[in-house]
Amino acid sequence: MLNDRRGRIKAEADRLSDFFIDAGALPVEAASLQPAEILLDLYGEDIRARAFVTHDPFEGEQMLRPDFTVPVVQMHMNEGAEPARYTYNGPVWRKQEGGSRRASEYLQVGFELFDRANPAESDAEVFALFTEVLSPLNLRAATGDLGILMAAVSGLSTIDRRKVALKRHIWRPDRFRQLLDRYSGKSLVPETRAALLAQAATVAPDVLIENAGTHVGLRSKAEITTRLHALQEDAVAAPISTEQVDILAAILAQKGSSTAALRELREIEADLSSIGPALDRMEKRLEALAAHGVDVDQLDFEGSYGRTTLEYYDGFVFGFYAEGRSDLPVIASGGRYDALTEVLGQGRSIPAVGGVIRPELVLALKEGF
Repeated sequence: MLNDRRGRIKAEADRLSDFFIDAGALPVEAASLQPAEILLDLYGEDIRARAFVTHDPFEGEQMLRPDFTVPVVQMHMNEGAEPARYTYNGPVWRKQEGGSRRASEYLQVGFELFDRANPAESDAEVFALFTEVLSPLNLRAATGDLGILMAAVSGLSTIDRRKVALKRHIWRPDRFRQLLDRYSGKSLVPETRAALLAQAATVAPDVLIENAGTHVGLRSKAEITTRLHALQEDAVAAPISTEQVDILAAILAQKGSSTAALRELREIEADLSSIGPALDRMEKRLEALAAHGVDVDQLDFEGSYGRTTLEYYDGFVFGFYAEGRSDLPVIASGGRYDALTEVLGQGRSIPAVGGVIRPELVLALKEGF
Protein backbone atom coordinates (compact mmCIF):
# COMPACT_ATOMS: atom_id res chain seq x y z
CA MET A 1 0.00 0.00 0.00
CA LEU A 2 2.80 2.41 0.96
CA ASN A 3 4.78 1.64 -2.20
CA ASP A 4 1.63 2.09 -4.28
CA ARG A 5 1.05 5.57 -2.81
CA ARG A 6 4.68 6.50 -3.38
CA GLY A 7 4.28 5.46 -6.98
CA ARG A 8 1.21 7.66 -7.37
CA ILE A 9 3.02 10.62 -5.84
CA LYS A 10 5.93 10.10 -8.25
CA ALA A 11 3.49 9.90 -11.17
CA GLU A 12 1.91 13.18 -10.05
CA ALA A 13 5.36 14.78 -9.79
CA ASP A 14 6.18 13.62 -13.30
CA ARG A 15 2.88 15.04 -14.60
CA LEU A 16 3.62 18.44 -13.05
CA SER A 17 7.15 18.42 -14.39
CA ASP A 18 5.91 17.50 -17.88
CA PHE A 19 3.55 20.48 -17.73
CA PHE A 20 6.49 22.83 -17.15
CA ILE A 21 8.55 21.12 -19.87
CA ASP A 22 5.67 21.69 -22.28
CA ALA A 23 5.78 25.37 -21.22
CA GLY A 24 9.38 25.59 -22.41
CA ALA A 25 11.36 24.60 -19.32
CA LEU A 26 14.60 22.62 -19.51
CA PRO A 27 14.66 19.73 -16.97
CA VAL A 28 17.67 19.92 -14.62
CA GLU A 29 18.97 18.01 -11.62
CA ALA A 30 20.97 18.97 -8.53
CA ALA A 31 23.13 16.97 -6.12
CA SER A 32 21.35 15.81 -2.97
CA LEU A 33 24.25 17.01 -0.82
CA GLN A 34 25.06 20.72 -1.08
CA PRO A 35 28.03 22.59 0.45
CA ALA A 36 26.88 23.88 3.82
CA GLU A 37 29.12 26.95 3.60
CA ILE A 38 27.03 28.49 0.82
CA LEU A 39 23.74 28.11 2.68
CA LEU A 40 25.28 29.34 5.93
CA ASP A 41 26.63 32.41 4.15
CA LEU A 42 23.18 33.11 2.73
CA TYR A 43 21.05 32.49 5.81
CA GLY A 44 23.39 32.35 8.79
CA GLU A 45 23.28 29.66 11.44
CA ASP A 46 19.46 29.69 11.44
CA ILE A 47 19.51 27.26 8.50
CA ARG A 48 20.89 24.53 10.78
CA ALA A 49 17.54 24.34 12.55
CA ARG A 50 15.83 23.51 9.25
CA ALA A 51 18.37 21.36 7.38
CA PHE A 52 20.10 18.01 7.86
CA VAL A 53 23.84 18.52 8.19
CA THR A 54 26.61 15.99 7.74
CA HIS A 55 30.40 16.15 7.50
CA ASP A 56 32.41 14.62 4.69
CA PRO A 57 36.14 14.11 5.38
CA PHE A 58 36.98 15.29 1.86
CA GLU A 59 34.18 17.76 1.01
CA GLY A 60 33.71 19.28 4.47
CA GLU A 61 30.34 20.17 5.97
CA GLN A 62 27.41 19.26 3.72
CA MET A 63 23.63 19.69 3.86
CA LEU A 64 20.88 17.61 2.34
CA ARG A 65 19.31 20.17 0.00
CA PRO A 66 16.41 22.01 1.69
CA ASP A 67 15.22 23.10 -1.76
CA PHE A 68 16.37 23.33 -5.39
CA THR A 69 16.48 27.07 -5.98
CA VAL A 70 20.01 27.77 -4.69
CA PRO A 71 21.74 25.00 -6.71
CA VAL A 72 19.71 25.88 -9.83
CA VAL A 73 20.73 29.55 -9.49
CA GLN A 74 24.36 28.50 -9.09
CA MET A 75 24.13 26.33 -12.17
CA HIS A 76 22.58 29.11 -14.24
CA MET A 77 25.02 31.79 -13.10
CA ASN A 78 27.93 29.49 -13.96
CA GLU A 79 26.85 28.27 -17.36
CA GLY A 80 23.28 29.23 -18.30
CA ALA A 81 22.21 31.15 -21.39
CA GLU A 82 19.62 33.91 -21.25
CA PRO A 83 16.69 33.87 -21.08
CA ALA A 84 16.27 30.47 -19.42
CA ARG A 85 13.44 28.36 -18.01
CA TYR A 86 14.18 25.31 -15.84
CA THR A 87 12.13 22.63 -14.11
CA TYR A 88 13.22 20.03 -11.55
CA ASN A 89 11.66 17.05 -9.86
CA GLY A 90 13.16 15.34 -6.81
CA PRO A 91 13.29 15.02 -3.04
CA VAL A 92 14.18 17.76 -0.55
CA TRP A 93 14.78 17.45 3.18
CA ARG A 94 13.57 19.77 5.95
CA LYS A 95 13.61 19.23 9.70
CA GLN A 96 10.16 19.46 11.30
CA GLU A 97 9.23 20.63 14.77
CA GLY A 98 8.89 18.01 17.49
CA GLY A 99 5.50 16.32 17.39
CA SER A 100 4.83 17.38 13.81
CA ARG A 101 3.34 14.76 11.51
CA ARG A 102 4.75 16.48 8.43
CA ALA A 103 7.35 14.59 6.43
CA SER A 104 11.03 15.50 6.66
CA GLU A 105 11.60 14.21 3.13
CA TYR A 106 9.22 14.99 0.28
CA LEU A 107 9.19 15.54 -3.47
CA GLN A 108 9.37 19.03 -4.91
CA VAL A 109 8.61 20.08 -8.48
CA GLY A 110 9.61 23.56 -9.53
CA PHE A 111 9.88 26.09 -12.31
CA GLU A 112 12.46 28.90 -12.47
CA LEU A 113 12.62 31.74 -15.01
CA PHE A 114 15.71 33.89 -15.64
CA ASP A 115 14.99 36.85 -17.93
CA ARG A 116 16.06 40.48 -17.72
CA ALA A 117 13.80 41.76 -20.53
CA ASN A 118 10.55 42.32 -18.59
CA PRO A 119 10.40 41.30 -14.90
CA ALA A 120 6.69 42.14 -14.60
CA GLU A 121 5.90 39.82 -17.51
CA SER A 122 8.11 37.11 -15.96
CA ASP A 123 6.24 37.39 -12.65
CA ALA A 124 2.95 37.08 -14.50
CA GLU A 125 4.11 34.13 -16.62
CA VAL A 126 5.21 32.11 -13.58
CA PHE A 127 2.09 32.89 -11.56
CA ALA A 128 -0.18 32.13 -14.51
CA LEU A 129 1.52 28.76 -15.10
CA PHE A 130 1.06 27.77 -11.46
CA THR A 131 -2.55 28.95 -11.57
CA GLU A 132 -3.21 26.83 -14.65
CA VAL A 133 -1.61 23.61 -13.47
CA LEU A 134 -3.32 23.87 -10.07
CA SER A 135 -6.70 25.08 -11.35
CA PRO A 136 -8.56 21.73 -10.88
CA LEU A 137 -7.93 21.97 -7.11
CA ASN A 138 -9.78 25.29 -6.58
CA LEU A 139 -7.04 26.66 -4.33
CA ARG A 140 -6.88 30.13 -2.78
CA ALA A 141 -4.00 32.22 -4.10
CA ALA A 142 -2.26 34.73 -1.84
CA THR A 143 0.29 37.28 -3.02
CA GLY A 144 2.56 39.93 -1.54
CA ASP A 145 5.58 42.04 -2.38
CA LEU A 146 8.58 42.13 -0.05
CA GLY A 147 10.14 44.78 -2.28
CA ILE A 148 7.61 47.33 -1.00
CA LEU A 149 8.58 46.74 2.63
CA MET A 150 12.29 46.86 1.74
CA ALA A 151 11.77 50.14 -0.08
CA ALA A 152 9.87 51.52 2.90
CA VAL A 153 12.74 50.65 5.25
CA SER A 154 15.20 52.30 2.84
CA GLY A 155 13.17 55.50 3.06
CA LEU A 156 13.13 55.78 6.85
CA SER A 157 14.72 58.88 8.36
CA THR A 158 17.38 57.09 10.37
CA ILE A 159 20.97 55.91 10.17
CA ASP A 160 22.04 53.31 7.62
CA ARG A 161 23.02 50.72 10.26
CA ARG A 162 19.44 50.61 11.49
CA LYS A 163 18.08 50.20 7.97
CA VAL A 164 20.49 47.32 7.31
CA ALA A 165 19.47 45.59 10.54
CA LEU A 166 15.76 45.97 9.81
CA LYS A 167 16.16 44.61 6.28
CA ARG A 168 18.16 41.66 7.57
CA HIS A 169 15.28 40.72 9.89
CA ILE A 170 12.36 41.28 7.52
CA TRP A 171 11.95 37.47 7.46
CA ARG A 172 11.91 37.33 11.29
CA PRO A 173 8.78 39.36 12.17
CA ASP A 174 9.25 39.21 15.95
CA ARG A 175 12.87 40.37 15.78
CA PHE A 176 11.92 43.07 13.24
CA ARG A 177 9.27 44.37 15.66
CA GLN A 178 11.73 44.36 18.57
CA LEU A 179 14.27 46.35 16.58
CA LEU A 180 11.66 48.83 15.41
CA ASP A 181 10.47 49.33 18.98
CA ARG A 182 14.02 49.99 20.10
CA TYR A 183 14.87 52.32 17.23
CA SER A 184 11.67 54.31 17.81
CA GLY A 185 12.27 54.62 21.56
CA LYS A 186 9.35 52.39 22.55
CA SER A 187 11.55 49.91 24.40
CA LEU A 188 14.37 50.56 26.83
CA VAL A 189 18.02 49.85 26.12
CA PRO A 190 19.08 46.68 28.02
CA GLU A 191 20.80 47.51 31.33
CA THR A 192 24.03 45.75 30.36
CA ARG A 193 24.25 47.71 27.12
CA ALA A 194 23.49 50.98 28.91
CA ALA A 195 26.28 50.26 31.41
CA LEU A 196 28.73 49.46 28.61
CA LEU A 197 27.87 52.67 26.76
CA ALA A 198 28.30 54.69 29.96
CA GLN A 199 31.81 53.30 30.35
CA ALA A 200 32.64 53.83 26.68
CA ALA A 201 31.70 57.49 27.02
CA THR A 202 34.71 58.07 29.27
CA VAL A 203 37.17 55.34 28.26
CA ALA A 204 38.62 54.65 24.79
CA PRO A 205 37.29 51.38 23.29
CA ASP A 206 40.71 49.70 23.11
CA VAL A 207 41.39 50.54 26.76
CA LEU A 208 37.93 49.33 27.72
CA ILE A 209 38.55 46.00 25.99
CA GLU A 210 41.96 45.58 27.63
CA ASN A 211 40.46 46.28 31.06
CA ALA A 212 37.76 43.67 30.48
CA GLY A 213 40.22 40.86 31.16
CA THR A 214 41.25 37.79 29.18
CA HIS A 215 39.94 37.80 25.61
CA VAL A 216 37.59 34.85 24.97
CA GLY A 217 35.14 34.02 22.19
CA LEU A 218 35.32 33.96 18.40
CA ARG A 219 35.19 37.71 17.76
CA SER A 220 38.48 39.50 17.33
CA LYS A 221 39.26 42.66 19.29
CA ALA A 222 38.83 44.65 16.08
CA GLU A 223 35.35 43.18 15.59
CA ILE A 224 34.44 43.98 19.19
CA THR A 225 35.62 47.56 18.71
CA THR A 226 33.57 47.89 15.52
CA ARG A 227 30.50 46.58 17.33
CA LEU A 228 31.03 49.04 20.18
CA HIS A 229 31.25 51.95 17.74
CA ALA A 230 27.99 50.75 16.15
CA LEU A 231 26.28 50.72 19.55
CA GLN A 232 27.54 54.23 20.25
CA GLU A 233 26.25 55.48 16.90
CA ASP A 234 22.88 53.90 17.56
CA ALA A 235 22.68 55.40 21.06
CA VAL A 236 22.99 59.00 19.83
CA ALA A 237 20.82 58.60 16.72
CA ALA A 238 17.39 60.23 16.78
CA PRO A 239 14.48 57.79 17.19
CA ILE A 240 12.44 56.78 14.17
CA SER A 241 9.33 58.95 14.25
CA THR A 242 5.93 57.64 15.29
CA GLU A 243 4.61 58.71 11.88
CA GLN A 244 7.09 56.51 10.02
CA VAL A 245 6.48 53.56 12.36
CA ASP A 246 2.76 53.94 11.61
CA ILE A 247 3.51 53.95 7.87
CA LEU A 248 5.33 50.62 8.16
CA ALA A 249 2.42 49.24 10.16
CA ALA A 250 -0.03 50.42 7.49
CA ILE A 251 1.99 48.70 4.76
CA LEU A 252 2.16 45.44 6.70
CA ALA A 253 -1.55 45.61 7.52
CA GLN A 254 -2.63 45.69 3.86
CA LYS A 255 -5.02 42.83 3.21
CA GLY A 256 -7.57 42.63 0.42
CA SER A 257 -7.67 42.67 -3.35
CA SER A 258 -4.49 43.56 -5.22
CA THR A 259 -6.06 46.53 -6.99
CA ALA A 260 -7.47 47.96 -3.76
CA ALA A 261 -4.13 47.47 -2.02
CA LEU A 262 -2.33 49.32 -4.79
CA ARG A 263 -4.69 52.28 -4.43
CA GLU A 264 -4.14 52.44 -0.67
CA LEU A 265 -0.39 52.07 -1.03
CA ARG A 266 -0.35 54.93 -3.54
CA GLU A 267 -1.89 57.10 -0.81
CA ILE A 268 0.83 56.00 1.61
CA GLU A 269 3.43 56.92 -1.02
CA ALA A 270 2.56 60.58 -0.44
CA ASP A 271 4.17 60.25 3.02
CA LEU A 272 7.01 57.89 2.08
CA SER A 273 8.12 58.43 -1.51
CA SER A 274 10.76 55.67 -1.41
CA ILE A 275 8.07 53.05 -2.07
CA GLY A 276 7.12 54.66 -5.40
CA PRO A 277 9.36 52.55 -7.69
CA ALA A 278 8.23 49.33 -5.95
CA LEU A 279 4.60 50.36 -6.49
CA ASP A 280 5.35 51.08 -10.16
CA ARG A 281 6.63 47.50 -10.45
CA MET A 282 3.50 46.21 -8.71
CA GLU A 283 1.28 48.17 -11.10
CA LYS A 284 3.09 46.77 -14.15
CA ARG A 285 2.84 43.26 -12.71
CA LEU A 286 -0.91 43.57 -12.19
CA GLU A 287 -1.29 44.74 -15.79
CA ALA A 288 0.74 41.73 -16.99
CA LEU A 289 -1.27 39.35 -14.77
CA ALA A 290 -4.52 40.72 -16.19
CA ALA A 291 -3.17 40.15 -19.70
CA HIS A 292 -2.58 36.50 -18.72
CA GLY A 293 -6.22 36.15 -17.69
CA VAL A 294 -5.79 36.59 -13.92
CA ASP A 295 -8.65 38.49 -12.24
CA VAL A 296 -6.51 40.97 -10.29
CA ASP A 297 -9.60 42.57 -8.73
CA GLN A 298 -10.14 39.27 -6.90
CA LEU A 299 -6.48 38.37 -6.35
CA ASP A 300 -5.60 38.54 -2.64
CA PHE A 301 -2.72 40.75 -1.54
CA GLU A 302 -1.18 40.78 1.95
CA GLY A 303 1.39 43.38 2.96
CA SER A 304 3.16 40.95 5.29
CA TYR A 305 2.99 37.89 3.05
CA GLY A 306 6.26 36.02 2.51
CA ARG A 307 7.97 37.09 5.74
CA THR A 308 8.25 33.55 7.13
CA THR A 309 9.55 31.82 3.99
CA LEU A 310 13.15 31.21 2.95
CA GLU A 311 15.06 34.46 2.96
CA TYR A 312 16.00 34.84 -0.67
CA TYR A 313 12.68 36.27 -1.89
CA ASP A 314 12.94 40.04 -2.30
CA GLY A 315 9.96 41.06 -4.46
CA PHE A 316 6.72 39.46 -5.66
CA VAL A 317 5.75 36.41 -3.57
CA PHE A 318 2.83 34.00 -3.88
CA GLY A 319 1.31 30.88 -2.39
CA PHE A 320 -1.60 28.51 -3.09
CA TYR A 321 -3.65 27.12 -0.20
CA ALA A 322 -6.43 24.55 0.21
CA GLU A 323 -9.18 26.34 2.11
CA GLY A 324 -10.76 24.20 4.78
CA ARG A 325 -7.61 22.07 5.06
CA SER A 326 -5.65 23.74 7.85
CA ASP A 327 -3.85 20.42 8.33
CA LEU A 328 -2.03 20.93 5.03
CA PRO A 329 0.87 23.34 4.50
CA VAL A 330 1.06 25.59 1.46
CA ILE A 331 0.51 23.50 -1.69
CA ALA A 332 2.72 25.67 -3.90
CA SER A 333 4.72 28.84 -3.35
CA GLY A 334 7.29 31.05 -5.01
CA GLY A 335 8.50 34.53 -5.76
CA ARG A 336 11.18 36.83 -7.10
CA TYR A 337 14.79 36.52 -5.90
CA ASP A 338 16.92 38.99 -7.89
CA ALA A 339 19.40 39.62 -5.05
CA LEU A 340 20.19 35.90 -4.74
CA THR A 341 21.46 35.78 -8.31
CA GLU A 342 23.89 38.62 -7.55
CA VAL A 343 25.20 36.86 -4.43
CA LEU A 344 25.70 33.53 -6.20
CA GLY A 345 26.83 35.20 -9.43
CA GLN A 346 29.74 36.93 -7.66
CA GLY A 347 28.60 40.38 -8.70
CA ARG A 348 26.77 39.35 -11.88
CA SER A 349 23.00 39.29 -11.59
CA ILE A 350 19.84 38.64 -13.56
CA PRO A 351 16.18 39.12 -12.62
CA ALA A 352 14.75 35.74 -11.62
CA VAL A 353 11.45 34.35 -10.38
CA GLY A 354 10.16 30.85 -9.74
CA GLY A 355 8.13 28.55 -7.56
CA VAL A 356 7.66 25.02 -6.24
CA ILE A 357 4.81 22.54 -5.86
CA ARG A 358 4.51 19.62 -3.43
CA PRO A 359 3.05 16.78 -5.53
CA GLU A 360 2.04 14.63 -2.54
CA LEU A 361 -0.24 17.46 -1.37
CA VAL A 362 -1.75 17.78 -4.86
CA LEU A 363 -2.41 14.03 -4.82
CA ALA A 364 -3.89 14.21 -1.29
CA LEU A 365 -6.40 16.81 -2.46
CA LYS A 366 -7.24 14.87 -5.60
CA GLU A 367 -7.83 11.64 -3.66
CA GLY A 368 -9.49 13.27 -0.65
CA PHE A 369 -6.83 12.34 1.92
